[in-house]
Amino acid sequence: MRSLASRFLAVSDHSGSRGLPSVVSGTLWFLLGNALLGSIGVFVHEAQAAPITTTWFRCAFGLLGLTLWVLWRGAWRSLWVGWRTLPWVLLLGSGMLASWWLFFTALHHVPAGMAVVLFHVQPLWLLLLGVWWLKESVSRRRLASVSCAMVGLVLATGVLQGKAAAGSGSYGLGGYGLGVGLCLLGALFTAGVTLVAKRLQALPVGVLAWWQCALGTAVLWWEPWRQGWPTWWPAWAWLAGLGLVHTALAYTLMYVGMARLPTARVAVLQFAYPVVAIGMDAVYFKEPLHALQLLGVALMMGAMGLGERRNAAR
Repeated sequence: MRSLASRFLAVSDHSGSRGLPSVVSGTLWFLLGNALLGSIGVFVHEAQAAPITTTWFRCAFGLLGLTLWVLWRGAWRSLWVGWRTLPWVLLLGSGMLASWWLFFTALHHVPAGMAVVLFHVQPLWLLLLGVWWLKESVSRRRLASVSCAMVGLVLATGVLQGKAAAGSGSYGLGGYGLGVGLCLLGALFTAGVTLVAKRLQALPVGVLAWWQCALGTAVLWWEPWRQGWPTWWPAWAWLAGLGLVHTALAYTLMYVGMARLPTARVAVLQFAYPVVAIGMDAVYFKEPLHALQLLGVALMMGAMGLGERRNAAR
């Protein structure tokens, strides 16, 4: 029987996994990566660390896990991407680090639910950038799916009921506007990272995530020394989970999936993240979901199903 790592490595074969069509296997890996990210809010909350410190630990533990995995496989030579590819890899890593920092910082200026809504404007950015840069066409079905999912996201986060938007009053009008701008900019960065990842689809599994973590670890190394190290051991465990699960594993899975999927499809499937995140908040933080929120979750799931219906029929 093949080891788990060997099975995981097999997804780098662009012909598909275990005989599955490339698009189908890409969808599965991308959905799994987004589902893992859905629990990131719990880990960030429990770690109780400053935004940039959290980002550094996320990168450092992710780098540790990916490096050990690569060394265990004896594939360390695959980490060098070549001088022509290196600028694109560094651009991807920088963009993702910027989006993480923008989101974590925005949480200090706007309510979490509003931040989630604004940050997930990224599928719309992704559709526009895909048409402009990759010259990909967007079907009416895909556009309708993204629009429906955005409506569902607004309902699910409770913005219309005032749950997520306690308002600019409690955050200050200037700070609230800043938070909105940070979220929209972070969404644009994330969309750009997705397009760069598609350009680098030929790289072996885990390489993009490794470079992303390595760059963050190197650039932000001073932050824990400035802010201070965690003083209680559970914080270390939560931060390790952020790096190993929500960075090393989740982003590797998503990059594998992105390489096999058209941009418009990625835009729709990204809504799996907020669906899982809202469910985790309801379960872990015991926040009851009201009727409109449940309707919103149903709309997002229906939108993803609508977007996949045409491909499943092929």
